[in-house]
Amino acid sequence: MTSDIENIVRHLIEEGFNKGNMDAINAVTSPALIEHQNFGPNHAAGAEGVRAIVASLHRSFPDFRLTIEDVAVAGDAVWLRMVATGTHRGPYMGHAATGRSIRIDVFDVIRVENDLMVEHWGVPDRLGVLSQLGLLTASSGATPAGPHIADGA
Repeated sequence: MTSDIENIVRHLIEEGFNKGNMDAINAVTSPALIEHQNFGPNHAAGAEGVRAIVASLHRSFPDFRLTIEDVAVAGDAVWLRMVATGTHRGPYMGHAATGRSIRIDVFDVIRVENDLMVEHWGVPDRLGVLSQLGLLTASSGATPAGPHIADGA
């Protein structure tokens, strides 16, 4: 049986993130949302910030989708393990579209109060995105081939 706060978060993921439904985001996000995920210094707060992230993801990956793999509810918090997928068709982190697909792990904790998301912590595998899109270069200190062990290690 799912709890009320789990249903609120599932609504945010399914309607907001997967379908790009901005009304759904507004309905479940507090204007005073505290965001702990680093989106940069110019990131808007509250529902406006969530809408901006969803719009950006859908510009970069028009078929973007979050699939919930695991959910745990503890008090007023919902813990999620998800898989994000999509095809890179628009600019992402300053990089032109590659046409490549991504599949990464995403971990989120969302605190709900009075039926609204009031606090969020998120850990998407951004390095995995860059690697899968072929955007890691030798000058970045990483290689698209993945991790390796140095000689003698």
